[in-house]
Amino acid sequence: MKHFTITFKPDSIQISVHSGTTLLEAAGRAGIILNSVCGGRGTCKKCTVLLEPGHRAVCACQYRIDSDLTVTIPRESRFFGQKIQEGSFEGLVDVKPDVFRKYQQGDPAKAIFGIAVDLGTTTIVAKLMDMVKGKTLASAAALNPQTRFGDDVISRITYARGASEMEQLHKCVIGCLNQLIARLCLDARVEAADVYEMCVVGNTTMNHIFLKLPIAQLGQAPYEAYSLGAHDLSPPELGLEISPEGNVHTVENVAGFVGSDTVAVALAVDIGSSDDTTLIVDVGTNGEVVLGSKEALFAASCAAGPAFEGARIACGSRAAEGAIQGVAVENGEVLLDVIDAVQAQSICGSGLIDAVSVLLQLGVIDRSGRFVRPDQPAESLPPGVAWRVAAAEGQPAFILAKGERPVFLSQKDVREAQLAKAAIRTGIKLLQDQLSVQDGDIERVYLAGAFGNYISRDSALRIGLLPDVQPQRVRSVGNAALVGAQMALVSEQYRQAAGKLARKIQYVEIANQPRFQDVFAEALLFPP
Repeated sequence: MKHFTITFKPDSIQISVHSGTTLLEAAGRAGIILNSVCGGRGTCKKCTVLLEPGHRAVCACQYRIDSDLTVTIPRESRFFGQKIQEGSFEGLVDVKPDVFRKYQQGDPAKAIFGIAVDLGTTTIVAKLMDMVKGKTLASAAALNPQTRFGDDVISRITYARGASEMEQLHKCVIGCLNQLIARLCLDARVEAADVYEMCVVGNTTMNHIFLKLPIAQLGQAPYEAYSLGAHDLSPPELGLEISPEGNVHTVENVAGFVGSDTVAVALAVDIGSSDDTTLIVDVGTNGEVVLGSKEALFAASCAAGPAFEGARIACGSRAAEGAIQGVAVENGEVLLDVIDAVQAQSICGSGLIDAVSVLLQLGVIDRSGRFVRPDQPAESLPPGVAWRVAAAEGQPAFILAKGERPVFLSQKDVREAQLAKAAIRTGIKLLQDQLSVQDGDIERVYLAGAFGNYISRDSALRIGLLPDVQPQRVRSVGNAALVGAQMALVSEQYRQAAGKLARKIQYVEIANQPRFQDVFAEALLFPP
């Protein structure tokens, strides 16, 4: 098989790859992560690169190498990571550590450490803990290197079509975890040999890849998990570089698309013992919702699509430098909150929700999401806003930021936001049906996950993403999945509680509900 030399600019990295390799794969081998939110299907156009000579633009995921190449990677095609909410453990819950005792062997002074991990589809976050005191010593996070095989779980399930591909995904994440372990130990001046326990939570697909369990069945109806149970394995079985005498614990899953990360969130907010009707919403490509109280709990997975991750949005991106993360109107002017206070270059999920809310507030779009005609802006618009109603890419749009590459929200973008918010709102409504509760009966709403921590609750309520409740009932809880992982790491009591929660939560396949189509159609509309 022929090999060719690929030079990446401006990185000045040169590698050799065999013929037929895609440029996306080659970039990944060079340590350069490209945006590929469509999983390499060539539909999102986010991985566009330039070939010399002539700077011909091609999709890296679709271009197969058959000659030596010099490739320039534009800034907007790179994945720079996103803001990561690490979670906070101390002071949130009353935890009595007891797992450490099995390692003391009669020596109460022996140092026992553990690591809690939130194994996300996009990011991996880990915390090193003193198992005896239940205290956090260090935190670390990294991009999940599996993103080069696709940004969503379906892409990775599709990629893992054979044993070698599955092994590649597994080794990929294990290698990343070992790097995080080394970094945590270095930061806290702890020996890896003194790390005896790990507790890992994640969605069902990430859980199965980590444990080397089959995942093909997760990509086809009825989307059943190979295993819902908790697992305890020795570190050498998984290739993890901590004490070989230790243990790696994974929390129970609920269903094929509701994993142990959701169970960990439920554990952290103590929904299983609450008298109040409580809603947990983790907004993402596959949004998870849990509704109920100590009497009964129901969960659903909502196929929201990647709009809130920046995909299918003309100027969309993840929450990285230069992304608009907040939009507001004050004294007739549009105000932007841009990550790292630089020139606006894109808009991320929280900014998208804000922007749609602002368009509703100003009357630029109506309940159906339709724009006023660009050549006939609403008479009520102040001068500082009216000029923004224009056209872009042949359709009505709202200009958020000027520049060499203007940032705008088009009619199509609004439709994508509607589809995403309708999917999540439909899941919530159909869970409400299970419990016969109205919006006003929901006493607490928890927004979980990194994205949930940056959503404006007022904007989320305004566009109808959430039930119609008083704003003070809505609270962001950040990376509660990692908090739940920390609880289960140090306490046997909480491991048992997590198992009980997983078995108590009843999974509802919302697409099979008789009212699904009607509820979804209604949820597409914005509130009056």
